[in-house]
Amino acid sequence: MGEPPCFNCPIEDAVVYLALGSNLGDRASNLRRAIDRIGELGRVEAVSRIYESAAVGYREQGPFYNLVLRLRTGLSPEELFAGIKRIEREMGRTTSFRNAPRIIDIDILSYDDLVLHTKDLDIPHSRMTERAFVLLPLSEVAPDFVHPVTRQRMEQLVEEAGKMEPAVPVGFPDTTDDTQ
Repeated sequence: MGEPPCFNCPIEDAVVYLALGSNLGDRASNLRRAIDRIGELGRVEAVSRIYESAAVGYREQGPFYNLVLRLRTGLSPEELFAGIKRIEREMGRTTSFRNAPRIIDIDILSYDDLVLHTKDLDIPHSRMTERAFVLLPLSEVAPDFVHPVTRQRMEQLVEEAGKMEPAVPVGFPDTTDDTQ
């Protein structure tokens, strides 16, 4: 018959991909600070280059710096989400309106192969396949990624990214000059 499921067992380390974006203040520094803080939630294993892109939705704002990182964590999706929201608040993000300018934005792109849709969480991220500024950096840290819903491989996703609003690499988180 096998072993019964363990409902109180600790979560094994999950591989999570997070997208980070910033378009207020020193964008590169904001991303570096967020990466450091995310390290409190697990082990940051890989970080993409930074990509610059125009804002989505509300266009009357400056361009964003974006990157994707791979995190290994023992936190549940809900615990990870709560930790991310705490980091955003502590870094100065305020809630105003959808697609508003922000000092930091952190989104869960995927959490292992989990498919989860709740009031607060949408995993995998529902719009990740529509954004070159997510797909291009994701391809750097997860070249073998397969979308858990569409089953598209990274090569297919990156090919689609070529048809989207452009995202341009501007450097690495540790060396990017954001004096523009």
